Amino acid sequence: MAADRVKVKTPAEYWDGSAPAWLALMERGDLNRKLVIDPAMLRLAGDVRGRLVCDVGCGEGRFCRMLAERGAKTVGIEPTGALLQAAAGQSVAGSGLYARGDGIAIPVASDAFDLVVCYLVLIDILDYRAAIGEIVRIVKPSGRILIANMNSFCTTVPDPWIRDENGRPRSLVVDDYFSERADVVAWAGIEIVNYHRPFSDYMAAFLGRGLRLEAFEEPAPTPEAIAEFPRIESAGRIPVFHVMLWRKV
Repeated sequence: MAADRVKVKTPAEYWDGSAPAWLALMERGDLNRKLVIDPAMLRLAGDVRGRLVCDVGCGEGRFCRMLAERGAKTVGIEPTGALLQAAAGQSVAGSGLYARGDGIAIPVASDAFDLVVCYLVLIDILDYRAAIGEIVRIVKPSGRILIANMNSFCTTVPDPWIRDENGRPRSLVVDDYFSERADVVAWAGIEIVNYHRPFSDYMAAFLGRGLRLEAFEEPAPTPEAIAEFPRIESAGRIPVFHVMLWRKV
């Protein structure tokens, strides 16, 4: 077949095809989220009782439900139809409102939310600068923005881990750090497009919106979590993720 006849999937088509595997992974439980990122995200979210929260890129609604169980009134925004349907089907009191949309065109009013959450989503969005602008638009003045993302030195190649003879991750490959680009990444039956950018570009996009950084963490699993689940030991040696709390001033 001629090269120009080969159909290249869009990022949205990758997510559509990977939705069943994603839902299966979330049902089993993602240890990186549960044991590494969640504790920092929930701590920095603080007391959300009675607060209106928007989760941009909410997936199957997992973090919406977690915040709703803590008293928040949540709205989830998600572009993938199967994930949005799953979110609506699992809603708990306070987390029943979901809408289809992506990060660069969030279908809600300006200055509407006390807190906007973006949980490992910016890495999936081509125009992340526009997405950050939309997030800033929908949060109230003096409202907060809670971001979780992968550290950029972990995204320079699709599978950065150098593994030992038993397949355990030991160290990272970092290459061509300063060039923005897209890569197809695959794990657990999921195949999607992720985007690599230098961390300084992300920071410039937030700071360029006049936001104030109030907290920055590179979460790691506890020794107890590593002892129970040794396969996350590498996340205790190399900071794969970061969590940031910004204020709209």
